[in-house]
Formats: sequence, structure tokens, C-alpha cells
Amino acid sequence: MSKRLILFRHGKSDWDAPFSADHERPLSLRGERDAQNMGMLLAASGRPLPELVICSTAVRARATLDLAMRAADWSPEVEFSDALYESSPEQMLEVIHQLPDTASRVMLVGHEPTWSGLVKNFCGGRVRMPTAALARLDLGVSHWQDAVFGKGELVWLFQPRFFRKFRNTVRRD
Repeated sequence: MSKRLILFRHGKSDWDAPFSADHERPLSLRGERDAQNMGMLLAASGRPLPELVICSTAVRARATLDLAMRAADWSPEVEFSDALYESSPEQMLEVIHQLPDTASRVMLVGHEPTWSGLVKNFCGGRVRMPTAALARLDLGVSHWQDAVFGKGELVWLFQPRFFRKFRNTVRRD
């Protein structure tokens, strides 16, 4: 089975909130709402959800994941990694190569410009990953260690601004 990678960019952060370092910057109210919306959207899609999530240790990334998981009533295996904070696409490829083959669907929760760079390197073209965006890539490999740039397919890209008005209409069964 081909490996599927979902990239989830953290929600909009609050630049006016008190924080001592960029790593500690929290989500804004819009970022919180968008994280919840995207979690509900992912759950309502009817697609199998990721089995494993690896999340940046940054406060805004951890909060985005927590809100999305609660909104989706979803509890995957979760790992936190400093490697996802201030990384490059090439560094992320190294992380991807280390993923366990027992997981066919993995979500990475992290930051820009790395996420847009990953999509570009795997699939070509130019993609913008705004805050709280989700992108699914099919990598066309059976083993994570075989993933290479230039051999992926962008299956979908969901941007939260298109789903904000539907927040009250998305229902879970």
C-alpha cells in the first residue's frame, strides 16, 4: 500500500500574546477555531484518518493538534519532535525516512515555509500552505525510507478560509 502523508500547518498564532520565545507563541482565537474546523473536516471526510501523528513541540503546533483531535473525536498515536521546528524540507525527508512502515497514513504537524517546500519538492509546482491548512500527499512507495522528492502526488489541499462558514453545518455521526 502506498504511503500517505498529511501535512498540517499550525493555526494562526497570536503575536500580541505574552510569550518569551517564538517556540512559545500561542494560537489566536481564529487559530483555535480553524484548528477545530479542520479537525472536524478531516473526520467528516469519510477517509481513514492518520494512524500516527508527529507534531512539532512548538506551543501553537501542539495546541492545533489537540484542538483538531478533540473536534474530530480522534485519538491516534502521537509523538512530539523538536525536528519539526525550524526545519527544512531536506531535514523533513530524513524524518520521513525514519517513519515506521507499520503506519501507512502519517500526519506531520508543523510550520512554514517547510510545509510548502515539502509539497513543492515531492510534487512540483508552487503551493501555499496558509495557517491551519491540510495537504495530503501520496508518495507512491511501500516503505517510508523509499520516499524521494519528485515522486509524490498532491491529492488535496484544504485551506481553512473555505470552510469557516460551514463550522456550524459540519456534523459528526
